[in-house]
Amino acid sequence: MAQLLSVNLGHPRTADYTDSAFTGIDKRPARGPVAVAAPGGPTGTAGSGVAGDVIGDLHNHGGDDQAVYAYAREDLDLWESELGRGLSNGVFGENLTTSGLDVNGALIGERWRVGADLLLEVTSARIPCRTFAGWLEEKGWVRRFTQAARPGAYFRVIEPGRIEAGDRVEIVARPGHDVTVEVLFRALTTEAELLPRTLAAGDALNAQSAARIRRRLERGRGVPS
Repeated sequence: MAQLLSVNLGHPRTADYTDSAFTGIDKRPARGPVAVAAPGGPTGTAGSGVAGDVIGDLHNHGGDDQAVYAYAREDLDLWESELGRGLSNGVFGENLTTSGLDVNGALIGERWRVGADLLLEVTSARIPCRTFAGWLEEKGWVRRFTQAARPGAYFRVIEPGRIEAGDRVEIVARPGHDVTVEVLFRALTTEAELLPRTLAAGDALNAQSAARIRRRLERGRGVPS
């Protein structure tokens, strides 16, 4: 059964590997129910959609199109084997750690019902940054994470709700295109030839990703020869 293993909340910490005053990448499982709702603005002006969560870099994180970030426990387990160290739920900065779901295979625009009320919609893939690398203290981490193409997914909140560990997660709607989180990630990072394909996701794409794709296509990058 697909389920939510934990809801993870950021704890502010200062660090020399972040350009902001602090980072909230240190996320730890919450106890009890947590409210989730749209933060009410674009990235750059609004924070997390998860009550009690902390975001330090509002320029690149948070906002309605990146209100919630999910990562699969199965992918954390793969990284545990590859890195030779334990990885707790939330250590990748994810708000939701899931079980029984192919998060990277989720389609942009796919909708998930979490618990009784919360409805989420997939908007984009997580792009690794210097803060992520500094937090994990793994040499060449951005390159390794990118090559693995297991980025996890960002969501917008369609219907708010309260969720907690153990809640069921159900995929309730899937769009007709084939643009998955993994395909979008590869297009934006290592395989520019996939960029035209990502346009099939339409308005379901988050604003940042859509703008980035348009800019690159206008410059002629990603256009098949």
